[in-house]
Amino acid sequence: MSANKKWKKYYQALLAKNSAYEGIFYVGVKTTGVFCRPTCPARKPKYENCEFFEAAKEALLASYRPCERCRPLSPPKQVSEIVQMLVKAVENNPEKRWKEQDFRALSLDVSTARRQFKKRFGMTFIEYARSRRMGLALKHIKEGNSVIDAQLTTGYESSSGFRDAFTKIMGAVPSRAHQLVLKAAWLDTQLGPMLAIADDDGLYVLEFVDRRGLENEVKRLRIKLQAAIIPGETRILKSIQQEITDYFAGKKLVFTTPIHLIGSPFQKKVWEELRKIPSGETRSYLDIAKLINAPTACRAVARANGANSLTIIVPCHRVINNNGALGGYGGGIARKQWLLEHEGKCK
Repeated sequence: MSANKKWKKYYQALLAKNSAYEGIFYVGVKTTGVFCRPTCPARKPKYENCEFFEAAKEALLASYRPCERCRPLSPPKQVSEIVQMLVKAVENNPEKRWKEQDFRALSLDVSTARRQFKKRFGMTFIEYARSRRMGLALKHIKEGNSVIDAQLTTGYESSSGFRDAFTKIMGAVPSRAHQLVLKAAWLDTQLGPMLAIADDDGLYVLEFVDRRGLENEVKRLRIKLQAAIIPGETRILKSIQQEITDYFAGKKLVFTTPIHLIGSPFQKKVWEELRKIPSGETRSYLDIAKLINAPTACRAVARANGANSLTIIVPCHRVINNNGALGGYGGGIARKQWLLEHEGKCK
């Protein structure tokens, strides 16, 4: 079934408040900025104002906040007071980075909060808070609006939640003419949205937006280069947008967009070796270690592999365990499997 047909099927289920679709999809309402469960009692939006997601985390990363009427983060009739309390706390201060003392201040046990959230919708509270914070920052990039416009349309009484979430991750809007400015773009793919960051000469970051650690990865880049990151367009971003589209369509599996490799000399050696792995083939960590003349450095190779910021272009997904198992992948094992199968079919 094509994506368009599936969304229309979900929309019919939404209109009918069909409880059989509970947990199957969530709907983001563009006009209100909230996401709901299929059975939400609120007035139904027009189809063109809907955005459908198959996981709550996807809706959060797309900057939607949970509906207060249908409470999509808890099963029907099983709304946990702890979940309600913590969701409200995040909405009141979405840029907050939670620590143990913050839970104690609410008279909550950290493990209890983690268990409640994991049970309700498949991720811990910390993952939820991080997704909400990252979603607010990515909203600006996805829509390409000015900072002030984005602040006025986030739905908060104060713009501080959006502003702080954005600036703590991407950096403040440049205040000095000579400050380095990087541009960021949101790329939609069939494996989920990706974040691309570039200057006029090359690409620094290409990652799935739900990758764990992306927030810190972006902040490290910004601090290292003493740069600000703002939504925008460069010839590099135009180039990678086209190449990613062609890649997922199976038209082109080799990338020619210029890139910047920011890392140690050892990491760069590993990444350059990864780029030599032909599409449709795999290498083990031991293979890579031998190719860079460091046969005992398998673990260091694995760490360098995980530190790669240019997923797909620097194909860390083509590296597998020495025993033939897939091994880890920052974008998730399911994506790694899909990418390898896709490249195998298009070889």
